[in-house]
Amino acid sequence: MELSAITARVAEDLGAVDAFIRRRLSSDVGLINELANHIVAGGGKRLRPLVVLLAAHTAGYSGEEHINLAAVVEFIHTATLLHDDVVDGSERRRGSKTANTLWGNAPSVLVGDFLYSRAFQMMVEVERMRVMAVLADATNAVAEGEVLQLMQCNDPDTTEEQYFAVIERKTARLFEAAARLGAVVADRSRADEDALGAFGLNLGIAYQLVDDVLDYSADPVQTGKNLGDDLAEGKATLPLIHARDHAGEEEADALRRAIERGGTDSLSTVLSAIETTGALSYVHERALAFAADARAGLAPYPASPHRDALLALADFVIDRVS
Repeated sequence: MELSAITARVAEDLGAVDAFIRRRLSSDVGLINELANHIVAGGGKRLRPLVVLLAAHTAGYSGEEHINLAAVVEFIHTATLLHDDVVDGSERRRGSKTANTLWGNAPSVLVGDFLYSRAFQMMVEVERMRVMAVLADATNAVAEGEVLQLMQCNDPDTTEEQYFAVIERKTARLFEAAARLGAVVADRSRADEDALGAFGLNLGIAYQLVDDVLDYSADPVQTGKNLGDDLAEGKATLPLIHARDHAGEEEADALRRAIERGGTDSLSTVLSAIETTGALSYVHERALAFAADARAGLAPYPASPHRDALLALADFVIDRVS
């Protein structure tokens, strides 16, 4: 199923979320409006809000709180993007100049802080302590993941275990929260909430694994990123870790130096090692396994168009690598 067909299942809700986001971005401070609107309007698939909406309907919810919460999740995600681009020194995202390139680092960080605080204002309005707990835990985990990733930059000894510790916190925990919220607003049992949470967590891990494959294989025109951006930033993602661990001694030493130095001067060497060690196929297989685990998390829920859309979303995440 194409993403457009998946989003069509909640098209009216997504329209309401976009309207809600634009309404709540409003501030008396002009720079906040200008910068925040730049990144929110800059594209993106709105996958995390989509998960909130589909999960809520899958859980049988029929109210309006999921609109607010989908916007909250998008605000938190957008804040992390602003901060990430400053930390990484990124100049482009989704094919456009980053906010830090256009306005500078300080405004980007501070508007990211505004988005975080506005998100917490919005979640308070739902007046559900469980909502607060889920989102507070997820936001804290994202921050931990960002710090862990920073600690691992340019570390040639980064292990698979350390890599997964980063992506679970930095990427997957917000997907997990998005899915959990659907069960929370529908007043489902904790077991049902955990099942949707497992779907979101595994979906998020699969999503990041595929992203890391695309960093070494995709057309920059399609992704809006340059080939080898992770290498340039000194990030040892799973394709590079696998290649390092399965290459010959001389080639492995070259990969270690490439991680330590960052940049893309050694990109051709890295790409060759990734190809000869079958690293991309390995990571793709790992992503397939996590996507299968995600689909298994939906077992407690009866078949419905919205549950089918969540299942299709797990397929979509994997199909991006094709």
